Amino acid sequence: MKIICLKFGGTSVGTVERIKKVSNIIVSYAKKGFKVIVISSAMSGVTNDLIRKSKKISNNFNFSEQDVLLATGEQMSCALIAGRLNHLGFKSQSWMSWQIPITTEGNYKSSRINKINKKKIKDYLKSGGIPVITGFQGINSKNRLTTLGRGGSDASAIMCAKFFNAYKCIIYTDVEGVYTTDPNSLKSAKKIKVISYEEMLEMASLGAKVMQPNSIQDARLNRIEIDVRSSFVKKLGTTITKRKNIIRNKIITGITSTKNDAKITVVGIKDRPGVAASIFKPLSENSINVDMVVQNISATGKETDLTFTIKSDDVSKTSKLLRQNKKIKFKDMLVDKNVSKVSIIGVGMITTPGVTYRMFQTLANSKINILVISTSEIKISVLIKKNNIKKAVSALHQEFKLSY
Repeated sequence: MKIICLKFGGTSVGTVERIKKVSNIIVSYAKKGFKVIVISSAMSGVTNDLIRKSKKISNNFNFSEQDVLLATGEQMSCALIAGRLNHLGFKSQSWMSWQIPITTEGNYKSSRINKINKKKIKDYLKSGGIPVITGFQGINSKNRLTTLGRGGSDASAIMCAKFFNAYKCIIYTDVEGVYTTDPNSLKSAKKIKVISYEEMLEMASLGAKVMQPNSIQDARLNRIEIDVRSSFVKKLGTTITKRKNIIRNKIITGITSTKNDAKITVVGIKDRPGVAASIFKPLSENSINVDMVVQNISATGKETDLTFTIKSDDVSKTSKLLRQNKKIKFKDMLVDKNVSKVSIIGVGMITTPGVTYRMFQTLANSKINILVISTSEIKISVLIKKNNIKKAVSALHQEFKLSY
């Protein structure tokens, strides 16, 4: 069987008319002789509405019950798609994660798929059916519904492609592919035809909204090639693939920025071995992700200031945990929510000297001050004031000639 996995995001199935349109896309692949597995997100806005309802019920709504609640969004969209396919004369059925089953491990709200039972779906494909599978969810060892984190339907599609040995995995969304930067913020942004797993993972982790980072990592580990396309226009999108499949003459592939970061500085910590671990352990235990970290030791070597970034939604919880932490003593704690992270990403910087200088000089020329810096092999990130995002992205986009 030549299997193809088609995943449709929330905007692609956001209305009845759009569901009719994606159903026609599905039919086009079936007519080409493919055995089609469909994975769908909830209709756009549904998941957020369900979260709002849970908050009205309780300020501390149980995570297990919230996963059960949120899983209903995909159930609705899948039933509508299957119903439309049947209307068009094609055998189709919606499948909940527990019916297959798709098993997961990890915490509620952020589980990972570890196995998909293939027999029922394969039998259904052989009978000529088109299965429409709920994305974003699975069941754990206790037979409880779990969800895979926001954007988790991408991970569902990638893992379906892996377990069913699919010929290709196509992610349909509301954009034509992956762009050099957010096209809504910079009109000169260009669509990237081919991008490596590593670059896409960095871009997704650093603010690009096209795909969930965990799903990119799953695709990379399992060497599953992904096409990202628009469900609204018939154009080729972006292919996410291995580095060796890419021929490119640009040093930098893309630029990302974030809008929900906060900077916390813990001032005057008594410096001793293990103090950083004492600070970050309770944050880790409370699922607070720490990103950029800078430590400044005083001239005497007795005290240190520790600066780090987190998501702005986690500021109050982080502040409370730090003040309650009896293992550390500090003089003050400074919080700044008026910050954003801007990053340049590209495998070309591995073999090209001077990229760091060019980035920093470009920002200096634009009178933009750098607050914190972090780097990896293929990215450089800087923390700047939030009101400088557009100016920074535009200047860097021009410096690295991404508009051509």
